[in-house]
Amino acid sequence: MAEPLLSIKNLSVTFRSGDRRIDAVRGVSFDIAAGETVALVGESGSGKSATALSVLQLLPYPAATHGPGSSIRFAGRELVGASASTLRAVRGDRIAMVFQEPMTSLNPLHTIAKQITETLFLHKKMGRQEARERAVELLKLVGLSEAESRLNAYPHQLSGGQRQRVMIAMALANDPALFVADEPTTALDVTIQAQLLKLLNDLQARFGMAMLLITHDLTIVRKIARRVMVMTEGAIVERGTVADIFARPQHPYTRRLLASEPKGKPVSIEPPPPVTMATTNLRVWFPIRAGIIRRTVGYIKAVDGIDAAVRQGETLGVVGESGSGKTTLALALLRLVRSVGAINYAGRHIESLAEREMRPLRRQLQIVFQDPFASLSPRLSIAQIVEEGLKVHGIGADRDARRALIRDALGEVGLDPDAADRYPHEFSGGQRQRVAIARALVLKPSIVMLDEPTSALDVSIQAQIVDLLRDLQQRHGLAYIFISHDLRVVRALAHDLIVMKDGHVVEAGPAKRIFAAPQEPYTRALMAAAFDLAVA
Repeated sequence: MAEPLLSIKNLSVTFRSGDRRIDAVRGVSFDIAAGETVALVGESGSGKSATALSVLQLLPYPAATHGPGSSIRFAGRELVGASASTLRAVRGDRIAMVFQEPMTSLNPLHTIAKQITETLFLHKKMGRQEARERAVELLKLVGLSEAESRLNAYPHQLSGGQRQRVMIAMALANDPALFVADEPTTALDVTIQAQLLKLLNDLQARFGMAMLLITHDLTIVRKIARRVMVMTEGAIVERGTVADIFARPQHPYTRRLLASEPKGKPVSIEPPPPVTMATTNLRVWFPIRAGIIRRTVGYIKAVDGIDAAVRQGETLGVVGESGSGKTTLALALLRLVRSVGAINYAGRHIESLAEREMRPLRRQLQIVFQDPFASLSPRLSIAQIVEEGLKVHGIGADRDARRALIRDALGEVGLDPDAADRYPHEFSGGQRQRVAIARALVLKPSIVMLDEPTSALDVSIQAQIVDLLRDLQQRHGLAYIFISHDLRVVRALAHDLIVMKDGHVVEAGPAKRIFAAPQEPYTRALMAAAFDLAVA
């Protein structure tokens, strides 16, 4: 019998911080054959990412250590304790990895071209022109529009989904034997998810590439993996073929995961409540500058003539592919980017207010960003992060009063209030997103812009957050502007829906009507990709 490409035996990982000891991975063993896809699923904090990082020896040593007897063999070569030269030869060439949060993985000071071609220079010894041509080919492979013009862009100039596609292109650059994907489709819209999964399947067939897929998205597991392992509290509690696990789950934890999905319907309000915020003919055009004196030669019309409204206590869902203008629209409504067009909030025109006049309104207009690691200061504890807004707006008579508000906010989003003095890097991706939600909700705003707030969360936590947002909306009359590529979540929350493409609204109206009978071909394509994700 042929030796497996990757063989992990009795892997354990322990994190130490002062006198604290956390056993993140406990006695994990599994093999992956060449050309095989194996999925590792579980909730945030279950040990999935620590297992994946161990493969490339990327854990923060010496704070993290492997237990005695831990072994990771790749193509017959032991990686635990391997020399730096051995690991350099493997990383990015024979084994490639895509991380969950692309904004923190890409260098903000380097262009996309430099970051993709770097690995081609190092491992393939390509010349500059050949590497650039290969970079364009890779960007087209992962579905990035206008690939050649994107090469000179910087990460901050791309949307979250576009940044993730760049990361995947970098990982595929050297045709790796093993592709380790840690939540690779978290930031992608449903149509690009389908394209990406088909791409990965095609690459496996062409090159015999194996894949270790780390994900909380069970739909993706069902469509792409052959075997699946279910992980919780650092241990694998169930394993088997995808067909068997989905049809006949044995462990209670597996059954709970499979049953978890955002459910319910938006809170019904009769009669229709008043409009909290509305805009007419809203435009956000970004200038394209060229030449020595940087003359404006054109515009990127990110938002081009949009009418939208959100009512008190209701949710406006905004859907569309990455780069369609969803986030730019929401940022313009909150006066966080310059725009042209009327913006009316609570009966007051705010489009021309100076920043000094807008500042008192900021408490009422809150935002939760897509990438929690990038939006949380690594230098502040969770308590300090949530407390910051309270101090700015003078909420809470003293430190004890603010501390009580912080504990309540953390408890509402499913975090242990006793963890308030820990730092963002000590939490999983899903836990960090809950901190970001708590930071916005602690101020009791009237409007919350939610930019992919559940994309980093496990399915069970997604359902909890949806229930939480719905409950908070009902109790406090909150209005939500909900941006997401996860149409299941949008369907559970949105009263009204706008579908965006290339800066324009292609369809708008009551969410119930659009989900039941979409009129536009683009909307129908989004729905088909979301509710019947296919890779064939």
